[in-house]
Order: sequence, then C-alpha cells, then structure tokens
Amino acid sequence: MPKKVIGLLTLVISLTACNQQVKDDTPIDPPRTEAKQTKKPSVEDLIANLTDSHNDQVIVVAHRGDWRNAPENSLQAIQNCIDMGVDMVEIDVRETKDGQLILMHDGSIDRTTTGSGNVSDLSWEYLQTLHLKDGIGHSTPHKIPTLEEALQLCKGKILVNLDKSYDIFDKCYQMVKKTGTQNQVVIKGNIPYSQVKEEFGEYLDKVFFMPIVRLDDPDAKQTIDSYLTQDIPVAFEFTAPQDTISIIQDFDEIRKKGASVWVNSLWPQHNGGHDDEKAVLDPSIYDWYIDNHIDIIQTDRPQLLINYLRSKKLHR
Repeated sequence: MPKKVIGLLTLVISLTACNQQVKDDTPIDPPRTEAKQTKKPSVEDLIANLTDSHNDQVIVVAHRGDWRNAPENSLQAIQNCIDMGVDMVEIDVRETKDGQLILMHDGSIDRTTTGSGNVSDLSWEYLQTLHLKDGIGHSTPHKIPTLEEALQLCKGKILVNLDKSYDIFDKCYQMVKKTGTQNQVVIKGNIPYSQVKEEFGEYLDKVFFMPIVRLDDPDAKQTIDSYLTQDIPVAFEFTAPQDTISIIQDFDEIRKKGASVWVNSLWPQHNGGHDDEKAVLDPSIYDWYIDNHIDIIQTDRPQLLINYLRSKKLHR
C-alpha cells in the first residue's frame, strides 16, 4: 500500500478516536443543580403575625442581635438576624453627650468597645474612633452604629424592639419617623397603664407598645387586667422566675383576648429554668413555651430556636 494512503488512513483513525473521546467525556444529560429557594416573609407578613395573637406561628426575637457571631448591637449582628429569618431584633439605644443616638446596652462603653467612659459623657466624634468588642472581649473591625444606621438596615426587613429608649423616646421617634420605620418598632415598659397613657399616650397609635409584667409581683394580675380592660396591647412581656406561678395558666386566655405572650428564654430567672443554655443540650426544653401558649420568644440562640420551631412547623 502506498505510503501516502497509509498516512491518510492513520490520520482518519486518529481524528475518529479523538472525536469519540470527546463524545464519551460529555454527559448525555448534565445534572442541573438549583439552590432551594425559601421565600422569606415580608415585613407586612411579620407585622400581621405580630398583631394576630390567635395563630400558631411563634415570633423569634434576637436579644442584642446575633451577638454570638458578631458584636452585640452591631450592624453585622442585625444583618445576621435578617439573613437567618429572625422576626424581630432587640437593640439598645443610648444618647451621647452631644445628642447622637447610638446602639449601646450599658451606660458605660468599657465592656463592649475599645474605649472607656459613660456614653452620656462622651462625644460622637470620640466614639467614632473606637471599635466594638466581641462576646469574649476581643477587638473587632466593627464600629458603634447610630440608631439611624440601624433603622435604615432594618427598614422593610425585620421588626425592631428599641430597648432602653422609653425615657428618650421623643428623640428616638424623630429618627423612627425620619427613616419611615414606625410600623416596625416595638417599645416596652414596666409601668401601669395609667402612667403609660400619661407619659407615652401620643405614641400609642404610632408604634407598638408592650407592658412588661413580672409575674411574682403581687400586683401582676391587677396590672394585666387594667391593660386588658382599657387598651389591649399587642403583647405582654412576662417574666416568670418560677414555672409554677399560677398566672402562666392564663396565657391562653390572654391570647384569646387579643394580646400575644412574650417570654424570654435568655436566663433561668426569666422562664422558670427553661433557658437557652439548657436548650443547647436538649432543644425539647423549648417545648415548655409551646405547651404554655407563648407565641413570642426572645432568645440568645436565634438559629437554634428557629430550627426547633421549624421542625414543629411553628415558624415560616
């Protein structure tokens, strides 16, 4: 056979083999991987849930934001809550010497920042030079947020409980109004209805107000009844040092009258020992809240609580 013919055959065989290899390496029907999309409730859904004491959906409130994974009261701690599907974030408001409203739990900045002193004695200019510390006291890149920054971040995404704000709420409300977050804001106070009406009356139809009631207080029942007969609040926050207090048995009836029931899972003294740290070891600790008709829980373990509630179909 002539050499040219042999060479031509060799080339054809080689090209055929290469083409076959490409076909063999190409999947016939490549698998398509699509991320599972979970639609988060809108802020309107969150408000509707907050104002409905009769449904079975439990509201999760993150105490000082997701502070185990970001500095407490930081913008990142708030963003983490938004990302994980928390319903409400609790943040603390303080006023600086020169009138700036900032997020800070303590009156002093010593524990949570790289600076020192009392918020009321310090200027906003100085505070901007500092960094926030994490939960074990290490400095982070995060800065002290203003209330305006926090509300802008929360706008249209998550409900907001402004703690430590009752005495300065006139100023806080101006910022709430400026940011257009009135329908997302919750204020609480450990005071009787008559005092709330006198001191806070102009805001009762503008933001949500919740009375705080310590259930071992001798006047607890009277305080609850005065609210229920005069102006039913969107919810009560109850502190239950012991889980044997008889008023706990009234939670279902309180909800039927139109007020939701808030109990903190933070520390044992809030909930008769049914607290977050026990729930880390055994999430069924949270059963106590469901069994007692509690539909708002403030927690230091938001992801753990959300996972538990979703396993029971009690959280969207």
